[in-house]
Amino acid sequence: AFQRTETGARMSHRPLVTVQVCRWLLSMNPPVMFCQCREKPARKLSASIQWKNRTDSQPGSNGSRIQLESLMGSMVRVCMIMIILGMMTEAQTVRPVRDDVGFCWDARQMERLVSYLAKHEETTAPAGSLVAGISPHDDYLYAARVYYPLYRKLRAKEVVVFGVTHGTVRRKIGDPKGIVILDDFARWTGVAKPVEISPLREYIKARLDSGYFRVDDTAHVYEHSIEALVPFVQYFNPDFRLTPIMVTAMPFEKMDEIAEALSRIIAGYMREQRLAPGKDIVFLMSCDANHYGRDFNNAPFGEDAEAHRKATEQDVRIVRSYLTGPMTEDMIRKLTRDMKRVLWCGRYSVPFGMLTAIKTIREVAGKKLNGTLLRYSDTYTEGVLPLKGTGMGTTAPFSLKHWVGFFSAGYFVE
Repeated sequence: AFQRTETGARMSHRPLVTVQVCRWLLSMNPPVMFCQCREKPARKLSASIQWKNRTDSQPGSNGSRIQLESLMGSMVRVCMIMIILGMMTEAQTVRPVRDDVGFCWDARQMERLVSYLAKHEETTAPAGSLVAGISPHDDYLYAARVYYPLYRKLRAKEVVVFGVTHGTVRRKIGDPKGIVILDDFARWTGVAKPVEISPLREYIKARLDSGYFRVDDTAHVYEHSIEALVPFVQYFNPDFRLTPIMVTAMPFEKMDEIAEALSRIIAGYMREQRLAPGKDIVFLMSCDANHYGRDFNNAPFGEDAEAHRKATEQDVRIVRSYLTGPMTEDMIRKLTRDMKRVLWCGRYSVPFGMLTAIKTIREVAGKKLNGTLLRYSDTYTEGVLPLKGTGMGTTAPFSLKHWVGFFSAGYFVE
C-alpha cells in the first residue's frame, strides 16, 4: 500500500505495511482470494470444486482433503506475508524520493537532459580535478544550465554532500540547532540504480562527538536539498558512494568547532582508504541563493526590473567576495555575516561545508582551495528549459514578485 504524503509540491511515495495487512492475509481463504484477483485461478477453482464433489463421496477421502487444503492455505499465506515483509524491509533500507516533480528520476530522460545541455551550453572551468563544489537544488527545468558546468567536471568514487535543513523539515523534527544530521539508510534512490552509502558515514558516527550530531531518517526523508544532487552526480559517476550530511542553524564559532573535528575524521578516513582529494573524493554543498519577493517577505529593493537587477547583483557580489579565489576560514567568517542580509537556502550548509573542505584538504594535502564561479542565474532570468516530454515539472512559479537565485562554483587545489 502506498500513500502520497503531505500536501505541497515536494512529495514522496512512502510504503505503509502494517500488522493489520498481515492479519488480513492470515484470515483470508486463499482460493477465494485468488478468485477475486485473477480470472484464470477462478476457472481452476471451479475445476477443483467439481473434483471435490466427486471425491467427497469416496470413503476416507474427506480427512485427507481437508488436511491438504489446510496445508496449502497455510503455505500460501506464509509466502505472501514473507513477500510483503521483504518489500517492507527493502523500503526501510532505501531512502525514498522526496521530490518526484522538480528532479529527474528516469535514466532515459536524464540522458536527454544532459545531451541537451551538452549541445547548447559552452562552459569552461580551470584545469585539474574538482575537489569541492557548490550546487543548486532548485528544479532542473529552471536550474539545469547552472548545475551542468559543475557536474561535467566531477569525477570521484565518493561524494560528501552538505545539505540544508529547510524550515518545513525543522518544524517536523523539533528544530534542532548546532548539530549535523546523519541517516541510517543503507542506500538512496538513484536514477539508474540505488546509490550506495559510503563507509565514511559510519566511520564518522563512531568517532564524532555525540553532541555534534544526531541520526534522524525522518529528517532526511523530508529534506530535498541532498537528493537534488544525486541524479547529476550519478550520471557522470555511476558507481559513486554517498555520505549525506544535513546542517542545522548554528553560529560561525560552532560551525568552526564541529568542522574542525569532522575534518580530522574525514582526513583519517582518506588516509586509511588512500583516497586522493578530487580523484577519489569530492565535497559538495547544496545551496539556492536569494529567495526574493513578497512571498518570501524579502523585497528590500522593491519588485520591479530594477529591484531584480540589484538583488541579483548582490548575490553575485557575495559569491565573488567570499566564495572565489584562495579560500580561508576568515573569508567564511565574513560570508556568514554578509549572508544575514539575504535569504539563501544555504546559509549554513555552504559555510559549514566550506570550512570542512578547507580544513580537510589542508590536513591531507597541505594545500589551499581556490574557488571559481561557474555560473549564476535565477528563475526569472532563466524561465523554463524548452525541453518537452521529460516527465519533470516545476514546483513554484517565477515572476518579479517571486524568484530564486542559484549558482554553481568549483574548487580546485592551488
